[in-house]
Amino acid sequence: MKTLQIGKARLETPAIAVGCMRLRTLDRSGAERYLKTALELGLNFFDHADLYGGGECETLFADALDLSLRSDLRDKIILQSKCGIEKRDGKTIGYNFSKSYILRSVDAILKRLRTDYLDLLVLHRPDALMEPEEVAEAFENLSNAGKVHQFGVSNHSPRQIKLLQNCWKEPLAVNQLQLSVANCSLISAGINVNLQNDAAVDRDGGILDYCRLHDITIQAWSPLQYGFFEGSFIGSEKFPELNRVLNEVGAAHGISAAAAAIAWLLRHPAGIQPVVGTMNPDHLRDLAAAGDVTLSREEWYAIYMAAGNQLP
Repeated sequence: MKTLQIGKARLETPAIAVGCMRLRTLDRSGAERYLKTALELGLNFFDHADLYGGGECETLFADALDLSLRSDLRDKIILQSKCGIEKRDGKTIGYNFSKSYILRSVDAILKRLRTDYLDLLVLHRPDALMEPEEVAEAFENLSNAGKVHQFGVSNHSPRQIKLLQNCWKEPLAVNQLQLSVANCSLISAGINVNLQNDAAVDRDGGILDYCRLHDITIQAWSPLQYGFFEGSFIGSEKFPELNRVLNEVGAAHGISAAAAAIAWLLRHPAGIQPVVGTMNPDHLRDLAAAGDVTLSREEWYAIYMAAGNQLP
């Protein structure tokens, strides 16, 4: 399994992160098997959020690993969680980056995960009412208390990051963004610079290059999906050419089409970390094989174009 260095602090992690959004779909024994498989594969980076399963995913994770009882295990895993999406009665009522909300959220996350600290805390979708001074105060409080070691954001633009960094002087480690070969406008905009076509439209403020320039690791969520939770492109009749090429490239490397799609992300020099969300241990093992493959330039561009992306 390849590793990468996250952020300027150079936290060494597996190239692939394990997303725990659907963990609550498993029972206790299923979660135990799944997490055991992840650790056996060297996938010790786990991505959570306080809204996943209404917090129950974090609770089940800690129960399945007996985290409070196995203190030796805690130092061998990397825990990331997210906060900032406020819900009431199961419905999103807004985004909340206030100091008090962040501090309450982290205390609740730590309690559910049965740990004293998070390796990374990520702010979920941008809060239009964010006051960067408050966020910085919350981060400082959490850092000084040893509750959070590094901080990051999700779905943020360069200017939103700059606004936050104007008050929080420590470097942000990650920016979690939706990215797959079938949903890669942040890559296509760079390829189509100065052209009058839809692919040239910069919808992200140049976030890909910005993150590279500032050593912010991009974590790709929904790396096998198209649209906004519309479904997987793997085996989809909507993407016949993409699946043909993924199968062809995968076969050349002894991996599946899905693993080839993950390897496509790993090949990018930005050091992108895909967050895979399967809850099937066999599928997880299959995807992990992408971490041992390096695609050629020709293979990378072939997959890119097979997804319907065009070169100028």
